[in-house]
Amino acid sequence: MIDIRHLRTLAAIRDTGSLAEAAERLHLTQSALSHQLKGLEDGLGLSLFARKTYPPRFTRAGERLLELADLALPAIRAAERDIGKLKTGRAGRMVMAIECHSCFEWLMPALNRYREDWPEVELDFVSGFHGDAQEALTRRELDLVVTSNPDLQRNDLKFVPLFDYEALLVVAQSHPLSGQDFVMPPALATETLITYPVDEDRLDIFTHFLHPAGVRPARTRTSELTLMMVQLVASGRGVCALPSWAAQEYVQRGWVKTLALGREGIWRTLYAAIREEDAELAFVQDFLLTARTISEATLSGIRPVKN
Repeated sequence: MIDIRHLRTLAAIRDTGSLAEAAERLHLTQSALSHQLKGLEDGLGLSLFARKTYPPRFTRAGERLLELADLALPAIRAAERDIGKLKTGRAGRMVMAIECHSCFEWLMPALNRYREDWPEVELDFVSGFHGDAQEALTRRELDLVVTSNPDLQRNDLKFVPLFDYEALLVVAQSHPLSGQDFVMPPALATETLITYPVDEDRLDIFTHFLHPAGVRPARTRTSELTLMMVQLVASGRGVCALPSWAAQEYVQRGWVKTLALGREGIWRTLYAAIREEDAELAFVQDFLLTARTISEATLSGIRPVKN
């Protein structure tokens, strides 16, 4: 009568505070989620939560099932992980690199959690990687690359979506643009644009905003560190573009403001690139699941990738 999908659904509703957001997290339509809940309630003969409250308020029966979910879901995850270790061997190697400087914000906590669950897997992280990281995957110099610019024409690599994020323009509180909700490309033609020290074709603001409009900033300057970029922006030295999660901390401190890039905003997908032959390895699959779980729990302004 009660199965794992029911427990996952109830936990998602509690964690997101909304049926619609829970359905999105579980990659279901809201209709399918509601149908699933009705079937469970009909089988139990009890209501699990009051649907007219926001966020949904669980009944005593719903709270009891949530207690079960909090016990069962981690136990099932641990059992699946252990079985995977038995199937594929406990040892492995994962050397990672990122093509996204601000990904440190969530990748480090994900790695720390992963080390606890897979102590036998040899982990290494290559920072400041230069060259073609995706090509280095093929040469086995790397085992996983976090990227927002996947080469989808490659048959030897698999690009696993992690989450969608919005790229935002970051400006000083006193900047003339700070009162606007969004900015159009021509407005940046007179600005100093502060970026990470990577090629323009790896920066969202160029490839998906400025280049299509045929616009270039008046000047560019670079910085390795997100904090330094934001401090330069806050002191009126220029503007920069950051993913929503990277900018949120500094917006909350009152240092800067953020604007959407264009009326509709620019949403991008972050991927984990792995070799096709490694896609079924249990320790690789579990890292991808851990990365998604940590990012959904800790990052603001992201959304699950729609199937």
